[in-house]
Amino acid sequence: MPTRLVHLVIDANDPPALARFWAAALVWEVAAEEPDEVVVQPSGYEYPDPVALPLVFVPVPEAKTVKNRVHLDLATESPEHQAAVVTRLRGLGAQPADIGQGDVPWAVLADPEGNELCVLEPRPVYAGTGPVAAVVVDSPDPAAAAGFWELAAGWVRSRTEDDFAALRSPQGVGPYLEFLRVSDPKTVKNRVHPDVAPHQGEDRAAAVKVLEAAGAVPAGIGQGDVSWTVLADPQGNEFCVLSPR
Repeated sequence: MPTRLVHLVIDANDPPALARFWAAALVWEVAAEEPDEVVVQPSGYEYPDPVALPLVFVPVPEAKTVKNRVHLDLATESPEHQAAVVTRLRGLGAQPADIGQGDVPWAVLADPEGNELCVLEPRPVYAGTGPVAAVVVDSPDPAAAAGFWELAAGWVRSRTEDDFAALRSPQGVGPYLEFLRVSDPKTVKNRVHPDVAPHQGEDRAAAVKVLEAAGAVPAGIGQGDVSWTVLADPQGNEFCVLSPR
């Protein structure tokens, strides 16, 4: 694989405040705070390790205007645990969100900047993922999306259905990366996106060429002159290819 998934980036109007919310929500910690990014990860975490995907909050001036096409699903261990997580998140500033989900066994909330998240009912498949069960991506063609991201993330397919596909690290640890069929078209830059990187000692430019050959295209999101490459996957979802690590 040319690259591996190393963390998830979240646009924020107030990165320190949103990072504090998510650190408390996941019972993680703010591991680094700089003007251009704030990192949240588990205590004692050694980056990069697929046992968890750190969250990196970066400043943007624009407010959220549409439902995110990428969101987090949180795992719970029992109905009581699910209720306790919802109550705790509400106490931290999350609010109920209606995205047309109807009567479902999971709870849909939005964080203090409006980013949707789901607190799932207990599901055996997510036992052992940690607090984040999955990173969920809206997709017009989940199987095709998963095919590209097997290459970009370096993860392996765990399940494919008509309207759903899932990947997980080859080590079988950490959260899933899931693609869920939706009909709504993508209209704005994603406020949540993955970053990938080659392994230490490998070549970033060569990795970019492999990803472009698989259908990725260069993406301009106002990044200017940066040391990483911004691409969009074949379904238009932005991601960054970082230096080897």
